[in-house]
Amino acid sequence: MTAVWKKPLSTEILNSICQKGLSAGLGISFTAYGDDWMEARMPVDDRTRQPYGYLHGGATAALAETLASVAGNYAADGEHSCMGLSIEVHHLRAVRSGFVIARAEPRHLGAGTQVWLVTVRDETGRLIAEGHMTLAVRRHMNLPREAPESR
Repeated sequence: MTAVWKKPLSTEILNSICQKGLSAGLGISFTAYGDDWMEARMPVDDRTRQPYGYLHGGATAALAETLASVAGNYAADGEHSCMGLSIEVHHLRAVRSGFVIARAEPRHLGAGTQVWLVTVRDETGRLIAEGHMTLAVRRHMNLPREAPESR
């Protein structure tokens, strides 16, 4: 398989992206990648559990979206960026502690959209959740770096 990555890639680069915001708050870290897949993990602890002590479905979805979005951006050429259009996650098994490991693999890498399959497993390899993320592929946009002044 030919590598899908179009930008320089290392786990150090990937983890530098997640040092702020929701990814940092949830403890998400990138662990590995291959020619056509990328992995990240997230702890199952007080940051990511729902009130009944199990992994929160929203935290699982945030892990899947983070992973697929980052993978999509590295699979896009240097003139394009990706942003999420939709995500669907099916929660299959409960987890109370440890880590969950997510793997993103491309299902479609088109000029205008990408679709990524994300599987989430516990540390023993049991399937916890599975989802699909659809990304829009667009030319780089000039997004504001700070909030516009009030008028």
